[in-house]
Amino acid sequence: MYVSHTLYQGGRKMLKVWIAGANGQIGRALNDVLDPMQIETLNTDLDELDITDTDEVINFGSINRPDVIINCTGITDTDECEKNPEHAYRVNALGARNLSIVARKCGAKIVQLSTDDVFDGKSKKPYTEFDDTNPLTVYGRSKRAGENYVKEFTHKHFIIRSNWVYGKGGHNFVNRVLETAEKGQALSVASDQFGSPTSAKDLARMILYLIDTNEYGTYHVTCSGVCNRYEFATEILRLAGKEIELRSVPTEQSDLSSVRPPYAVLDNFILRIIEVYDMPDWKASLKEYMDERTED
Repeated sequence: MYVSHTLYQGGRKMLKVWIAGANGQIGRALNDVLDPMQIETLNTDLDELDITDTDEVINFGSINRPDVIINCTGITDTDECEKNPEHAYRVNALGARNLSIVARKCGAKIVQLSTDDVFDGKSKKPYTEFDDTNPLTVYGRSKRAGENYVKEFTHKHFIIRSNWVYGKGGHNFVNRVLETAEKGQALSVASDQFGSPTSAKDLARMILYLIDTNEYGTYHVTCSGVCNRYEFATEILRLAGKEIELRSVPTEQSDLSSVRPPYAVLDNFILRIIEVYDMPDWKASLKEYMDERTED
């Protein structure tokens, strides 16, 4: 097991941050944007540590004593969650509980990543942090259960709901559209699902900003602007310089979209009223991501 020792930089104790689920797209983005001169990272994923194993998680936390825990783990495949709800709850709910227990024991802050799926998607206006949740899927219900465990076990928490997140290495909408385009295949994309595409890197920047504050609570964090899946795919292909047959269809006829909340727009209400951080426009963030893909 990895054991960390307290590190100092210029006489100042470095912030020790445990990133659980470090191999996922948000975990990778965090490692890309954090300053290694200020933050010591404890990166774990399933190969190093199983967050559903309570004793293993508590032991790791007790030995390493992190200042901040960022939970990037999760079963996010909605179809898989429906097929195997026990596994979904084990990871999305009990995993969050275990990390929260460690946070309370260590006096650490915890960041719990969540989703728009905690809402039913039937609203006609963006959801704020104060709207009642009503998840209709196993994925959404398991993520809400994770949120509730975090609130129950520690008050030093940041629950961050986002949607349509994409980044390096993720099995996300952007990468799936580009893979289809590479094969030159036609694509049918939902025009009745609305959201705010959000770059994992911009989400990571916001997380790193928040953990340096005591502004605890629940946040909606998405890039600004709204589009449907078809418009999102159109912009992805335009930036990639790809031309394929793209069809605008209802969700049930779509190639890439599972049945999700039709209106998944989150209002960054708390961020706006405390006036501390503005998220960039979704098109600008997408261009940054596409430019980085080209460089790689």
